[in-house]
Amino acid sequence: MALTGRAALLAALCSLVVPFTPRPGLTVLGAWLLLAVLVAVDLAAAGAVRVLRFRRDGERLVRLGGTVAVGLVVENPGRRRVRAVIRDAWPPSARPSPRAHRVTVPAGERRRLVTVLAPVRRGDREAVAVTVRSFGPLGLAARQGTHLVPWTVRVLPPFHSRRHLPSRLARLRELEGGNPVLVRGQGTEFDSLREYVVGDDVRSIDWRATARRGDVVVRTWRPERDRRVVIVLDTGRTSAGRLGVNPAGAAAGPSGWPRLDWSMDAALLLAALAARAGDRVDVLAYDRAARIWLSGVARTELLSAMVNAFAPLEPELVETDFAGMAATVLARAKRRCLVVLLTDLNAAALEEGLLPVLPSLSARHLVLVAAARDSRVADLAARRGDAESVYDAAAAERHIGERRAVTARLRRLGVEVVDALPEDLAPALADAYIALKAAGRL
Repeated sequence: MALTGRAALLAALCSLVVPFTPRPGLTVLGAWLLLAVLVAVDLAAAGAVRVLRFRRDGERLVRLGGTVAVGLVVENPGRRRVRAVIRDAWPPSARPSPRAHRVTVPAGERRRLVTVLAPVRRGDREAVAVTVRSFGPLGLAARQGTHLVPWTVRVLPPFHSRRHLPSRLARLRELEGGNPVLVRGQGTEFDSLREYVVGDDVRSIDWRATARRGDVVVRTWRPERDRRVVIVLDTGRTSAGRLGVNPAGAAAGPSGWPRLDWSMDAALLLAALAARAGDRVDVLAYDRAARIWLSGVARTELLSAMVNAFAPLEPELVETDFAGMAATVLARAKRRCLVVLLTDLNAAALEEGLLPVLPSLSARHLVLVAAARDSRVADLAARRGDAESVYDAAAAERHIGERRAVTARLRRLGVEVVDALPEDLAPALADAYIALKAAGRL
């Protein structure tokens, strides 16, 4: 049961006459009895809420930054009309609108209510409960009840870097023969023979064909197809930091996306590109244990499987076990492949975690480490206005120096490194993949 504002107003009006009566005590008692009777009558005349039946319909998937409509059908099998306010409760991050519905459901009829969700976070958003407040004809009191009507909406990553896919696919087609760009390199497939021109690598000369033709002939090569790419997402504590600004149309906090979301966006673009190139793509998310492992997914279903797996993935506030991560990759990828690790170039974390295990990983696979750097660090390094700014700039310069040192050390170990601003990470990683293809290293 719930009392309305009208009941409070009626009680206030009754209290106004108390000072003008000869017997205030009896007046107060009479007023309260009258109010209680009116509330009881109003409550008895209100439609029952326990007998109401509910069911939902609508979409279950939406991309971050989009909206989705979820329907709620209210059926009244009772004998009285239900005049109610219905609150369809969702988590605050789902941004439901409207928050409450005013509806009248006659006996034996049903009504459909629509709640529009505009989520601001990835993951599964579950309906909390449906609370019904059924008012009597006087509007003094209401019956109230709560019903559990389960429904889950999965909020998928938005894949904003999709806009870079056409240009990278065009470069890939050039590389693979749409406009032949044939190169020599380790791990490539023989394509054809052509005459030698100045600038060709002398190691590509085919001496037998040269002897037969009486002219210098070289072999041309094309990058191999059906190679394997293993994308590894670091979901440890460093992946929780927010970077950059929100992409156009994206919904996130004022300080931008978490590092993990930028990594997901880059992983989706790389996977789409590699799948179109005919390569096999596997995906691993790891911190202290494997959170995601996608393997053997058909190329046509790869992006759908990735966004569904990424949606509920959240950073874990623990140090990443890079030794366990490397062991997992080595155990599941027996043949040589490209291992793309999306992490942070944090000097302390990599010094103790990744760097000791890199030799064993790079001995069997080609390793590429990709990281998004915080643009605010460069801004701090450029400030010199006052003493506080100078201290901030010194700390920023130290951070930049440590990052450069880690990058140089990784490259000395034979690891490719992509270090870019958050919004540039996805295209930079795609460019690095195409460059490896062009050089015949993949």
